[in-house]
Amino acid sequence: MITAHAALERLREGNRRFVNEVRNCDPRVRQARRLELTAGQEPHAIILGCSDSRVPAELVFDQGLGDLFVIRVAGNIVAPSQVGSVEFAAEQYGTRLVVVLGHSECGAILATLETLGRPPDAHSHNLRAIVDRIRPSVAPLLASELRHRPQELVQQAVRANIRVSADHLRHGSAILEKLIREDGLLVVGADYSLETGVVDFFDGAPTL
Repeated sequence: MITAHAALERLREGNRRFVNEVRNCDPRVRQARRLELTAGQEPHAIILGCSDSRVPAELVFDQGLGDLFVIRVAGNIVAPSQVGSVEFAAEQYGTRLVVVLGHSECGAILATLETLGRPPDAHSHNLRAIVDRIRPSVAPLLASELRHRPQELVQQAVRANIRVSADHLRHGSAILEKLIREDGLLVVGADYSLETGVVDFFDGAPTL
């Protein structure tokens, strides 16, 4: 098991490789790693990310087989099943870093902003379940001057939603609270730029 800070640095380094296109593509390394993992896994980071096809965590962080325990859901929202998945990995594998990974132009955020202006019956019950979890972080922004600046509104809504999800994990689970308090578990929020490929660890991450 590696520390949360060491795991975070691995992700930062991996993202730098991804941005600079210097990734390791040696098939012999991948084959050896696949065989090694038949005996078990020790992922060094848990990623709660968005389902968006443009943000695959393993590629964005240039990580390989067995390196990340990835949970993906539209809008990187936190529902009981996501909390349980994070608890499972943190307890079962000793992983001490959790990253809530959102991204620019998130479709779930855009859908929430759009549906907030519609009657309740204008979207499905299933979509509403996602929108309702994003709504609390977005609604205050719509009541601010940001409503007149659509591009900035979306950017701030993405980050607000990431913060809420990360905070939910920090304070919405007795198991995770205990691991944070006693065992060095770290929950951070990060924003991936579709335009640049850069991940900004902006919420809860220690400074370099």
